[in-house]
Amino acid sequence: MRRMLVHKQRDWLQVAVVDNNRLHEYYMEKTEDGGLLVGSFYKGKVVNVLPGMQAAFVDIGLPKNAFLYIDDVLHPHLERQTKEKPSINQLLSPGQELIVQVMKEPLGGKGARVTTHFSLPGRFLVYMPSADYIGISKKVAGEAERSRLRMIGEGIRLPGEGVILRTAAIGECSDALQGDVQFLRELWQGIQARGITAAAPALLHREADLVHRLVRDLLTVEMDEVWIDDRTAYAKTEALMKQMAPAMIPRLRLYEKQGQVSLFQQYRINEQLHDAFVRRVRLGCGGDLVWDQTEALTVIDVNTGKYVGTRDLEDTVFRTNLEAAEQIARLLRIKDVGGIIIVDFIDMEKEEHRDQVMQLLERLVRQDRTKCQVVGWTRLGLLEITRKKVREQAVSPILQSGGTSGRV
Repeated sequence: MRRMLVHKQRDWLQVAVVDNNRLHEYYMEKTEDGGLLVGSFYKGKVVNVLPGMQAAFVDIGLPKNAFLYIDDVLHPHLERQTKEKPSINQLLSPGQELIVQVMKEPLGGKGARVTTHFSLPGRFLVYMPSADYIGISKKVAGEAERSRLRMIGEGIRLPGEGVILRTAAIGECSDALQGDVQFLRELWQGIQARGITAAAPALLHREADLVHRLVRDLLTVEMDEVWIDDRTAYAKTEALMKQMAPAMIPRLRLYEKQGQVSLFQQYRINEQLHDAFVRRVRLGCGGDLVWDQTEALTVIDVNTGKYVGTRDLEDTVFRTNLEAAEQIARLLRIKDVGGIIIVDFIDMEKEEHRDQVMQLLERLVRQDRTKCQVVGWTRLGLLEITRKKVREQAVSPILQSGGTSGRV
């Protein structure tokens, strides 16, 4: 049973996705913020251009100027990007005004990273005003369905536009996809129109809030139930589902608090979050994972701990590493870890065991909504992973307060 749990706690909205009551994904957002910075559009003004870095700094109205790299200024179609790139000062100059989209939130002492490769996500597809190509989600299986979606994509886009068909597009008719792209096209035209009249720096379009995104991005046919414990969030979700996914409305539920037991307590979410964010994470077999993090690097050490196995040392090590790989993939999503991840698995003598551990991890990270790649084994026998970092790591309000009230 796969469930989405939406919990309102003070000024925080939290979303947990559980499969058979086990936490698989976790998202949170302050309700007063009104939406993410990532994905938002701004009219900015170029402050300075740095040819030595092939980048520019752009004032978009935030405390720190945003960073714009040359690859995010050149045409988004890779085939049109020449190997010999022009100097950034041939493309931009101080005082120049332009529309940019945030692709990475300010992290640490760094400003936001922005791009001119615009994209607007919808329920069934991602609309790109000037990408000029058709893409299909890797999660869409079967050549027949991929070919059908590609043909529809070619039919609904205008010359020069690009679309990526999402997993939710599977089985949808051409009219539904046409409606999605038309809505996003008009949204982009509105952003452009506001960009003409607005004085830089200015916010032109804010990315949707968490309730909107959960309906747009997380609500698929694989979701058996959606439970919400806040009437305002429930009403908003119901209205959005009527627009985007009317067939899913029967799966929506309002959670009425049972005495002192909240929705997250009912499914032991706070307890699972607490266990996920500690430095030493216990494995079911008796082994453990030790996490150490810096701003750009995460190191995970796998230990057998109390697990002694039943056959021989190699088998014990192999089984511990397999469970560790499954847990690591899960925790990367829950903790929203970004940057370089180095995993020190327990040494395995058999090459086939090393291959199986890596293949398992590769299969599991393909389920991640954030771009995640298993790079491979280093010369020192460590496994290297990279995961896109777009925002500060999430920490549940219950963990910020130092409690574990989710235990029941």
